[in-house]
Amino acid sequence: MLQPPPAQPGMREDEIDTPALLIDLDAFEHNLDRMAALLRPTGARLRAHAKTHKSPVIAHLQAARGAVGQCVQKVAEAEALAWGGVPDILVTNEVVGDAKLARLLALSRIARVAVCADDPANVARIEAAAAASGQRMAVLVEIDVGMARAGVAPGPDAVALAEQIAGSPHLAFGGLQAYHGAAQHVRTAEGRQEAVGRAVDDTRRTVEQLRQRGLSCAIVGGAGTGTFELEAASGVYNEIQAGSYCFMDADYRRNRDGVSDGFQQALFVLSGVMSAARPGLAVLDAGHKAVAVDSGLPLVWRREDVRYTGASDEHGKLEWGAETSGPRLGEKLRLVPGHCDPTVDRYDWYVGVRGGWVECLWPVAARGGLA
Repeated sequence: MLQPPPAQPGMREDEIDTPALLIDLDAFEHNLDRMAALLRPTGARLRAHAKTHKSPVIAHLQAARGAVGQCVQKVAEAEALAWGGVPDILVTNEVVGDAKLARLLALSRIARVAVCADDPANVARIEAAAAASGQRMAVLVEIDVGMARAGVAPGPDAVALAEQIAGSPHLAFGGLQAYHGAAQHVRTAEGRQEAVGRAVDDTRRTVEQLRQRGLSCAIVGGAGTGTFELEAASGVYNEIQAGSYCFMDADYRRNRDGVSDGFQQALFVLSGVMSAARPGLAVLDAGHKAVAVDSGLPLVWRREDVRYTGASDEHGKLEWGAETSGPRLGEKLRLVPGHCDPTVDRYDWYVGVRGGWVECLWPVAARGGLA
């Protein structure tokens, strides 16, 4: 059920109903500008990942700074973006099932849409769906460059799948999807460089083998907020798929010695103290349903003396030492989520704030897009 917005433009931040999903607009705009500036001299294009923000509004702001399109993981996310006027969308995932493929092909009438594949049988199904719809679709081969998740092996297996795509009457070979997600959260710069170095080698070798078979890659895509600088400098990747950079989160902050240090925390969950009946303990109205904890508990923004120590469905526990004056009943605190993507998916609205005042409200249009 769509929830009513927790604020209206012109309100003070401390008047926002909680819990609420906040964007600090100054930090957010800094992050968009910084990514554009960092990629400009490399020649790599930004295809920002909308699984983070789920918002056509944000996609258009990224496009205004040079992004060539958006990535999504689900057909429902692609639908929300296409209906919101985003013209170029890559599903960086496998789409299996006649109903989903029919929905994806329908979007090709209003946007440029591409999808990934890692299995000959699914390529055949995409071809059949494209033929039935009278559309032509670009398909990228996903290769496994270290995730040990989806993706065909780099090299000959990838080449064979690309040749099947290129030989299909209603498909076009679109390039390679070569994302190393596990490398994003390797904590040291040296560790990330080593992991991405292996991915670059595998991808370069596959691109060359494709070239020898007469197949060129319009897109060689991958990278994320933790490693994009490495892929962009590789001379192999031509599209960067970073998503979290626009918001940041506590888990990315645990990476050390990275370019992500230059991005600012822009996404917060605003939470209110609903109980302060015991010394050294307070309870917030933001628990599991308000903030994702899969990558660790949230941090209390600019209150290092106060720790978020536990979550239940509707409650978040705060604790502090005897030397600290803790939050008061009714006080509102910003929380930094451990993982921004699933936290965003809990909300219908972004509340954009600047200088302590509400400036705008944006719908989280692709919220709950599971299929």
